[in-house]
Amino acid sequence: MKKIKILLFLSIITLSSNAQIQKKIFEFEFEGFRLNGILNIPDTIPKGIALIVHGSGKTNAVEQEWYYDVREQFIKSGYAVYMWDKRGCGKSEGDFNYNQPVQNSALEVIAAIKALKNKKVPGSDKIGLWGISRAGWINPLVINQYKDIKFWISVSGVDEKENFKYLLEKNLRINGHSMDTVNLLVNEWQKGIRISHECGNFKNYQAITSNLRKNKFWLRFTNGGIEKDSYHTFQKSLMKQNLDKETRLPIYINNFENILSNIDCPVLALFGEKDMNVDWTKTQELYLKTLGSKTDLTIKSFPDCNHNLFKCKTGGFYEFQDNDLPWNRCDGFLDTMEKWLAERK
Repeated sequence: MKKIKILLFLSIITLSSNAQIQKKIFEFEFEGFRLNGILNIPDTIPKGIALIVHGSGKTNAVEQEWYYDVREQFIKSGYAVYMWDKRGCGKSEGDFNYNQPVQNSALEVIAAIKALKNKKVPGSDKIGLWGISRAGWINPLVINQYKDIKFWISVSGVDEKENFKYLLEKNLRINGHSMDTVNLLVNEWQKGIRISHECGNFKNYQAITSNLRKNKFWLRFTNGGIEKDSYHTFQKSLMKQNLDKETRLPIYINNFENILSNIDCPVLALFGEKDMNVDWTKTQELYLKTLGSKTDLTIKSFPDCNHNLFKCKTGGFYEFQDNDLPWNRCDGFLDTMEKWLAERK
């Protein structure tokens, strides 16, 4: 079963820069709540504005200066950058909802774009999107609904289905479990999804996941396990989704291939080859099938790099936290962005 609260481990990067970066708070309203964000503007007239769209989990992006090196790269390339905290996070109003539908998240992004344009923020005539992980569902929806997006940079993008089966299997193997144990635990997780989707009660869910509920990785990932209230909260969200007929995995976006095929702006897709959160090879195949036929598509993968595009050894979910590894970006990650943006003035 998918975790109710996932923490995306991100570094707070403080790099010296030759670029003069102006920083100011910019807020916008979405569904009656004020969302707090930070706007970075270069010292020259911006070529456009790049919006940073987050992955899963809570954010404290404004206070902690998330994606500093990415935003710095956009500034060096002549673009302004806008990034905000999700509802109920940082200084944004409202309550955080982990199960916020990606469709609603897309409307949130569009509200940010409209606010920038309404305030005539320099560069707002040319909007681009940069997003990681879950944003791989959000940004295609934005591009389909808001027809004036100039580019999309997809980092560790996803296909249409739930990715936790892949994450669980890969991380259990990294943690040294035998294939028999991995198969047992993953099978229990998938049976739990089926029970929940079919309106099964919490007692039945517990019975069918008896081994999974005792697993150390699962207990850590779920902050001690799935409780009755969180089970029913997740179940309400899950029952609104279809299950893939072949894999029986939840489908986040119906007709996702058609949505990707409708995209006609330039796309840069970046992947870490040791991504143990998302099966990047499947996403790459999907992008080639859908975007590759009609879009200016560039794909680049980075060896020995994880889901967040940092150098790693295993790509495990807790690798950095447990081993105190340095947060070093993949060689060429920022340079690839710089070159790609320069070629599409």
